[in-house]
Amino acid sequence: MKQFSHEITFQTTGSSLLDVTGPINRWVDEQEISQGLLTIFIRHTSASLTIQENADPSVLYDLNNFFRKLVPDDTRLYSHNAEGADDMPAHIKSALTQTQLTIPVSAAAMVLGTWQGIYIFEHRAHAHKRTISLHLIGE
Repeated sequence: MKQFSHEITFQTTGSSLLDVTGPINRWVDEQEISQGLLTIFIRHTSASLTIQENADPSVLYDLNNFFRKLVPDDTRLYSHNAEGADDMPAHIKSALTQTQLTIPVSAAAMVLGTWQGIYIFEHRAHAHKRTISLHLIGE
């Protein structure tokens, strides 16, 4: 059994979904594991991870727009506003989504569906640096 770990930092552009599949896939390709399990963890409380469609950009737009309506940036609704109107809504959106993903690895590649991509879901209005931790275990 082998294990590998790595961190990658990404620059987001504000409230949006950032496709990070490529860099993660390249790292998995470089490891010496043909069968295993990949864990991806984001080290932040105002951004999250999701597996989503990677073919039609309107899916990402609609998903982000849905969350904006579900959890509005309205300082009258929350007591925690230390970093602005989007602060507490970002924490709520993160709590409603995922901070870690687990993906099988087979034949030395992530097992993703044809239209699936891995995304950082940035919940803050402004750009941020986001770090994800990768852990790959297998044979």
